Amino acid sequence: MNLQEYNRCVETHADSVFRFVLKHIKDRDMARDIVQDSYEKMWRKVETIEAEKAKTYLFTTAYHTLIDYTRKQAKQTDFSEVNFNQHSHTAQYSDLKKVLNQALELLPEVQKSVILLRDYEGYDYLEIGNITGLSESQVKVYIFRARTFLKNYIGKIETLI
Repeated sequence: MNLQEYNRCVETHADSVFRFVLKHIKDRDMARDIVQDSYEKMWRKVETIEAEKAKTYLFTTAYHTLIDYTRKQAKQTDFSEVNFNQHSHTAQYSDLKKVLNQALELLPEVQKSVILLRDYEGYDYLEIGNITGLSESQVKVYIFRARTFLKNYIGKIETLI
């Protein structure tokens, strides 16, 4: 990758990487730092990265930097024994986005990452697997589990409208 391709990558993907990171941590300044660190890591290996794979490399780097940050902050929670009914919601809301964001915050980190990459950023299963280091079948399972949790949390759409 040359300097022009690197600059084009920065211009093209900076906003989407920032949105992806911000959805995870809700801290704009820290999200900017993580994106900046990701571009710095990419710059250090600019000669070895192919221009066609720059976006995947960038999202992979941002994902791993985000995971490192999350682990350092000790904000990961064990959701292996969550009672989904306890977290379901029955009150009426007209702000679906607010309810969906609350539900996303309750997901385990890996499920949150794959659902954001799939449904917010539009990656296919193989690309998500490359970014997260999971197999394609693992990605599908995590997306299914996340969508099931979101469906159970939100409940019937009629209660939201």
